[in-house]
Amino acid sequence: MTLDPNEAERAAAADETERRGQVRKAAIASVVGTSIEWYDFFLYGTASALIFPAVFFPESSDYAGQLESFATLAVGFAARPVGAAIFGHWGDRIGRKATLIVTLLLMGVSTALIGVLPGTETIGMAAPLLLVLLRLLQGIAVGGEWSGSVLLAMEWGDQKRRGLMGSYAQIGVPVGLILGTGGLSALYAIAPDAFLTWGWRIPFLASLVMVGIGLWVRLRILETPIFAKQVEEKKVEKLPVIEVIKRYPKEIALTSLARFSEQMPFYIFTTFVLTYVVSQGISEGFALNAVMAAAALQLISIPLFSHLSDRFGRKRIYNAGIIAIAIYGFVYFGLLNTGSAILVFIAILLSLIPHDMQYGPQAAMIAESFPTSLRYGGAGIGYQLSSVFAGGPAPLIATVLMEEFGTAYAISAFILFSCVVSLAAVIALPDRSKVDITDDASYARKTETTVRGSV
Repeated sequence: MTLDPNEAERAAAADETERRGQVRKAAIASVVGTSIEWYDFFLYGTASALIFPAVFFPESSDYAGQLESFATLAVGFAARPVGAAIFGHWGDRIGRKATLIVTLLLMGVSTALIGVLPGTETIGMAAPLLLVLLRLLQGIAVGGEWSGSVLLAMEWGDQKRRGLMGSYAQIGVPVGLILGTGGLSALYAIAPDAFLTWGWRIPFLASLVMVGIGLWVRLRILETPIFAKQVEEKKVEKLPVIEVIKRYPKEIALTSLARFSEQMPFYIFTTFVLTYVVSQGISEGFALNAVMAAAALQLISIPLFSHLSDRFGRKRIYNAGIIAIAIYGFVYFGLLNTGSAILVFIAILLSLIPHDMQYGPQAAMIAESFPTSLRYGGAGIGYQLSSVFAGGPAPLIATVLMEEFGTAYAISAFILFSCVVSLAAVIALPDRSKVDITDDASYARKTETTVRGSV
């Protein structure tokens, strides 16, 4: 029986309408999910700078308490590659959607439990130990979240706009930072006297409400068509994480090193700065508001630089960001050291733009480095390994450098070092912006002959 041309046209139009609807839902789910995950993760980072030293390490000196608090922060980063491996296995085995629902639940519950955790004066040493355990669970959850959220949007979207589609997951970072930092800032303004006793706990408990919203969004999404095709063709790997480590160690190492120049400065610009500016005579509330303003600017700069990477190649935009942040590390502390409220605000406001030149294109650049059957685990491990060596220790190392050298320019030199590492890694990483990633065989044939664009 021959299908009527008009009926065929209507059926095709209906299919296209459904596809576009799923693309929109995938983009929304990517933003909402990562916003919640990063809200929880950054909330801890802000609290570790302003609250946890007094609540969980009350008998330590200011310097020792800060080191101990930032050490618990680093624990979460160490757990992120573990989460990437655990959830990467299931993300490449059973699909992106189901895995992302589990990571969201794990993050929400562990964050809410921090909100009800008694301090050291109430339950003694059990308090910091339980804090570390819950931080580990946060790290595992966010470790499994990132690559799934990127793939959800990127594998559903227009393959000529992978940079822009992948950036929807990255937008969750500024949204989470605004919500987390904004929540603490608002409570600090409303109830400054109760801030250290109970006020700080409310944003942690609010995570449960946000998780409910995130689950409602994610449950409405279908599995990505690229992964569904892998399942249909029986190309799913039995042990995807082991396979990606065996077959793509170079890509894992290079994508991890490529992140040093954005990962390490980011946590100095958003976490360490909260303690540093106070030592320069600037109030905590002012610093929190400046960080939120910088995060709001990211809502524009992240998709902008991601779009530019679709036009000019990932590596060109990324390397420009590396050079910019290497220079800005010195400008940044020069402005902070003036003690001028206006200049400090400008320094913090602009600090995340060179970061976003890298962070925007980064999602697609990393995901494109691995074939579909190994993409969830490969991208996740490459991305999260950097958090262990660059992101997590950054506030801790910055605190030590400041104490040992007595000048913030030692931290600027540390940022410069991270840029040298990343520049070398990105130059060695093939630019796969134009490779067809929908088919593993096509990917394998073309991967060695792709354009290697760089600055």
